[in-house]
Amino acid sequence: MANDTKHNEVKEDAVREHSYDGIQEYDKKLPNWWLFTLYASIIFSFVYWIYYEQSGVGKTDEENLAIELARIEEARNTGPSQLTGDAELWEMSRDATVVSAGQTSFTTYCVSCHGVDLKGGIGQSLVDDVWIMGGNPTDLMKIVREGSLEKGMPPWGSVLGDKKISEVVAFVLSHHEIPAEGS
Repeated sequence: MANDTKHNEVKEDAVREHSYDGIQEYDKKLPNWWLFTLYASIIFSFVYWIYYEQSGVGKTDEENLAIELARIEEARNTGPSQLTGDAELWEMSRDATVVSAGQTSFTTYCVSCHGVDLKGGIGQSLVDDVWIMGGNPTDLMKIVREGSLEKGMPPWGSVLGDKKISEVVAFVLSHHEIPAEGS
């Protein structure tokens, strides 16, 4: 029986001798998982500080931002930026991939003025045969890039870049027939 009482005894944690407002506290150790987390975060902080702040090996947020902005600018300006004639734009207007990309950009930037069906609203209709600023694809590309403030068209060149502008022009041209040679 003596063995049974030994196993049934519950080991109590020691109580600290001090008392605040009649409250005593146990003298317990912190759990190991908590101590591991504390020490790991201290070590990580120290290594991070050495890597980024002291050694200069790691890139700062400003450097990462500059790299990413340069990459975005390069991607925005790649593509058919050196189109010289209307024939290339008409050809692009018959390419489903280019027209789909142009439709996405048109929906994002142009729908509010020119409408979903391109029949106008605040802006001019883009599906009729009378165009105020010239009816050639290069004229359309110029007006999208540079805008016409007197007609209420803002310049989109710095926002879209040449590739997206040519895709938007191809999308608009896809709603028109290619003119016969000599017309």
